[in-house]
Amino acid sequence: MISWSNFISQVINGLALGALLALISSGLTIIYGTLGVLNLAHGAMFMLGGYAGFAAYQATGSFVAALAGGAVAMLVLGIVLERVLIRHFYSRPHEDQILVTFGLAIVIVEAVRFAFGSESRLVPAPAALNGIVSLGFMMYPTYRLVLVGIVAVALLALYIVLYRTRLGMIVRAGIEDPVMVDSLGINVYRVFMVVFGIGAMAAGFAGVANSPVVSLTPDVGEAILVQAFVVVVIGGVGSFPGAVLGGLIAGEIISITSMFNPGYAYVMLFAAMTLVLMLRPHGLLGTPGRE
Repeated sequence: MISWSNFISQVINGLALGALLALISSGLTIIYGTLGVLNLAHGAMFMLGGYAGFAAYQATGSFVAALAGGAVAMLVLGIVLERVLIRHFYSRPHEDQILVTFGLAIVIVEAVRFAFGSESRLVPAPAALNGIVSLGFMMYPTYRLVLVGIVAVALLALYIVLYRTRLGMIVRAGIEDPVMVDSLGINVYRVFMVVFGIGAMAAGFAGVANSPVVSLTPDVGEAILVQAFVVVVIGGVGSFPGAVLGGLIAGEIISITSMFNPGYAYVMLFAAMTLVLMLRPHGLLGTPGRE
């Protein structure tokens, strides 16, 4: 028997998962929308960001330092990977991009497995955020509520970068017409480098923020990558608002379906994606020509 409190609990769980998926998918969608690169290493970057945060926590004992460490580490790694590897594949077929990013994901996963082992790791939340809080009609884990706020702040920061800065204007113009941006004398490759770094940073930050909820393992990014791609398809390729909307929809679908039968959570998620592709091939908030 499903009670009202259980339903609300699952809705909040879905909100937390959806916000996390929105942050991860926003990085994935701006990378593909701007660079045209299908980054299959994005899930591995989510995982690696979590481990970088774990290392920072071990060194400092600070959860804030862990968040900053995971984000900065992935920003730097993303910039380095773009300059050394990814930029050589912009003009190559999508099959080559898929293969190189898939291979990169394997290298990252196995490197982490070698460095940290296969045992699960945990970045504990601050003591003040442990335990449960009363919502009046039910008790709920404190950190899961705070997680929604943490991710919301990160999404707001990303929104400001994309919609309130010159860099964001160039990125959004590059999504619509990269040839025109290049013809205006803007160094698009420098923009591409920054975009890939920001996308990786979003994934890394999400990896640390999620680590008090789900323990870190080298394979933790695989399921997240699949969910993130579904979110991008539902929301619309290259659309930041679409990534946010798609993430929230996907989170609620997974969470509420799991309340009835966990085995059908992914079935319903892919059913929703299929429905969107049938009715609106470019996604809920995407634009024709980017699907």
